[in-house]
Amino acid sequence: MNRINQIFALLFFIISIGCEQKPDPLQAVQQHFEQGNFAEASIIIDALKPEDLPDSIAPCIEILKANMERIQFDFSKTEPEIRAELAPFYPELTEEQLRSREKSKSLEMRMINGERRYFKYAVRNLFRIDKTAGKIRDEKLGTQVDSLELFCLEHTEKLIQQTENGKNLLEQAAKFRIDYSIILNTDEVPAGEIVKCWMPFPRESAPRQKNVQFVSANTENYQIADNNNLQRSIYFEKTAVSGQPTVFEFSATFEIAPQYTPIEPAQIKPYDTSAALYREFTAERPPHLVFSEPINTLTDSLTNGLSNPYEKAKAIFYWIDQHVPWASALEYSIIECIPKYVLENRHGDCGMKTLLFMSMARTAGIPCKWQSGWMLHPGEINLHDWCEVYYEGIGWVPVDQSFGLQNSDNQKTKEFYLSGIDEYRWIVNDDFSSSFEPLKKYYRSEPIDFQRGELEWKGGNLYFNQWDYQLKLTRIK
Repeated sequence: MNRINQIFALLFFIISIGCEQKPDPLQAVQQHFEQGNFAEASIIIDALKPEDLPDSIAPCIEILKANMERIQFDFSKTEPEIRAELAPFYPELTEEQLRSREKSKSLEMRMINGERRYFKYAVRNLFRIDKTAGKIRDEKLGTQVDSLELFCLEHTEKLIQQTENGKNLLEQAAKFRIDYSIILNTDEVPAGEIVKCWMPFPRESAPRQKNVQFVSANTENYQIADNNNLQRSIYFEKTAVSGQPTVFEFSATFEIAPQYTPIEPAQIKPYDTSAALYREFTAERPPHLVFSEPINTLTDSLTNGLSNPYEKAKAIFYWIDQHVPWASALEYSIIECIPKYVLENRHGDCGMKTLLFMSMARTAGIPCKWQSGWMLHPGEINLHDWCEVYYEGIGWVPVDQSFGLQNSDNQKTKEFYLSGIDEYRWIVNDDFSSSFEPLKKYYRSEPIDFQRGELEWKGGNLYFNQWDYQLKLTRIK
């Protein structure tokens, strides 16, 4: 278990055990945290002397302090602001209607310091989560065409046709150049201090991503992590200059191929449950891959009577697609258990839906592993997460739960992302919550995924609101 998972496991163990077993400062902080009394919790934390904290407790205090700040950053909207956003669609919104949407969790809210605070994308998500609200929005603004869906539908039809004509998609790699930059805000750290920066770097990831080539960087002081690092980075150090942003830049090229495996269930052989691969990729990984009672019950209900791993994976994929709409997500670092959150709230973004799929697949005895980076589709370049499933006799097959079932009467096209993926990807991670090279000292801004980057200095971590990132993409072939 790496350091990140150890800290998470310790934190959530302390949260779960009885209060009488907790050290008094942590007990008091945790109680205020759970009650939303962040101001009181912060007063206690600020009064603590770091040298008086046991090494086993200090990381938990660091995480709790960071999470209070991050929760308030995500839940930044007040009730008057939310009402103003809803007014064009609900001009006579009643108290009962607003509270009803809070209770149903279609309008995400938390009580913080005695005040209702709403997720910054709460209204936007309401129209995605609640079908009735979505119809009201469409009546007001008109139905919006999803250009990404149309592009993927047409493109995957071509990929399937090429496969049926005997072409090997893995031999048809696209080549991209990325010019990536991180800009730390002016004077975020004192002049003369060293800023450490980890930026996402392409992995050689067989069989799809290969021929990764470093092109340039805006400083000679950099270190590219070995490809054995499952969350691969390029590391920089720069000295902050007064009155100037601190800018980190690099360029690289890589080749990435599409992959599609039309699966016949009869092709799949029984798993060797004693094999190292099977044991590793069907195991729990707290806090986000756990075989909880809700996960077990739902998985059993969907796979009851099915013996073939592909049919089980298909049943899970269909259920998530049909019951968990995509919505803008909270920062992962403030969610105790992501699959649990998704089931309770019935929405999630790409990584959240992927972790739910992985939890259920592993519960069903199907090996699966994480993969993520960026989606590079024309007009839709963004962070993205997906996974891979292992079928005995076939191998690792990509599964993109978030791209889901396509709107097609052709079964192969409809289910393309159940056993395939397009070439518009940049693979950075072949696992989640992995350590960096070199190691990061402070609690990460994103302790699970790694797509934007990470920064810190001797005074602590530098969070997402303190810097920005940019990707310029060029397709070479």
